Amino acid sequence: MCGRFTITHPEEALARLFAAVPGNDLPPVPRFNVCPTTPVAVVTSDDGARRLRAMRWGFIPAWYKAPNDGPLIINARANTVATKPAFREAIRARRCIVPASGFYEWQEVGGKKLPWYFTRTDCQPMAFAGLWQRWGNLDTVAIVSTDAGPGMAGLHHREAVMLEPADWPLWLGEAGHGAAVLMRASAEGVMQCHRVDPAVNSNRAEGPGLILPVAA
Repeated sequence: MCGRFTITHPEEALARLFAAVPGNDLPPVPRFNVCPTTPVAVVTSDDGARRLRAMRWGFIPAWYKAPNDGPLIINARANTVATKPAFREAIRARRCIVPASGFYEWQEVGGKKLPWYFTRTDCQPMAFAGLWQRWGNLDTVAIVSTDAGPGMAGLHHREAVMLEPADWPLWLGEAGHGAAVLMRASAEGVMQCHRVDPAVNSNRAEGPGLILPVAA
């Protein structure tokens, strides 16, 4: 699952990578500890015109009367996203991509939570499958998760769906129907990871030291 991530790639580089027009309200980078409820950069497509825009990480269903009217929704399970009332319209009509440079996952050992940092082995940005919802004048997003594959190295039972470049048009609705087949775990060898300092356990922590390797 994805509960914290980093974004260190400049917005200009992301705009070029995704062939998207960047908005003027994108959150500043680098960010080494992106937490739920904060703004994140999201790629959307409207009739093939891609935009890189800011959204609140934390999907707010249409019936919420306030942002905190129910549980904080940062992930949507792939196996139920098409049937749950909160997501079933968004998964059909409002799919998006959430770029990330890496993400954190925690391993419980002896009652302690030990953080690991994951990146792509090819050093390219990650492209998480997402879906979004407009609530009032606020655009909100959730990241789709699925059963963990071999890349999670047994650290967690779920992982964020990470899209490969060839899959972006289908997920964004530019290449017809059938995007459900993309909601799968990453193949073996796509990700790499290393242990990092438990300082990242605090959502107030920030800075490049958070992603430096420490002894496992």
